[in-house]
Amino acid sequence: MTAAPVLGTEQFTEVHDRHFADIYRYVAGRLGAQVAEDVAAETFLIAFDRRNTFDASRGDLRAWLFGIATNLISRHRRKEARHYRALARLGASPALEGHESRVVASVTVARLGKALSRLSAGERDVLLLVALGDLGYAEVAEALGISPGTVGSRLTRARKKLTPVLAQEASDE
Repeated sequence: MTAAPVLGTEQFTEVHDRHFADIYRYVAGRLGAQVAEDVAAETFLIAFDRRNTFDASRGDLRAWLFGIATNLISRHRRKEARHYRALARLGASPALEGHESRVVASVTVARLGKALSRLSAGERDVLLLVALGDLGYAEVAEALGISPGTVGSRLTRARKKLTPVLAQEASDE
């Protein structure tokens, strides 16, 4: 006799409704909007298929979902690195009004994209789970299956690498 799933279909629908937008934003920030819908949907498909393996005593459901999304993103790492390099080359968002705003945004996005592409995969995962996923250290640790100390050290290294870029942006304002 198999154990009943921790989350039934109706409960899982609530989980999807509550967390899909956060997962989508995180994935879109890492891979771009074009694939975010598919990767976010795949995250929930995998979570639904594995819902009977989720153990609430081992961690938070939200962190578990972000962990699945991060694993899917890892399959797209090359694409992610190309995305940041493209941001560095392209620069400005077409939605910005006025020439000055486009120039400033172009410089900002280009520098940040270049800096993000230079982070290690682990540093980028931790930084973007905190920045885009709005996860705390413990949630990031759960999502990635690493210790909170490792989260802290990776985040510190990422911040040190980004500080010159951010300092340059501040001095340009």
